[in-house]
Amino acid sequence: MAEAGKDELAEIAGFGYERARDELVNVVKMLEQGGMDLDDSLALWERGEALANRCEEHLAGARKRVEDALSRAAAADE
Repeated sequence: MAEAGKDELAEIAGFGYERARDELVNVVKMLEQGGMDLDDSLALWERGEALANRCEEHLAGARKRVEDALSRAAAADE
């Protein structure tokens, strides 16, 4: 799975928040169930990390948009 790593990261970079979140939930469930060999578990964990990072990017962007809107509203009130 190491060969597919860059392709998977490129794919994940295009995910919207909901898709990344939903896939992350599935990754966590699969890891919690266990039963995989070490290499598969590590590859799945790495995918989960990439999905979590993608979710964080979306949340940071949303947070910035809210902060910008609040700043504009405060400036308009002055």
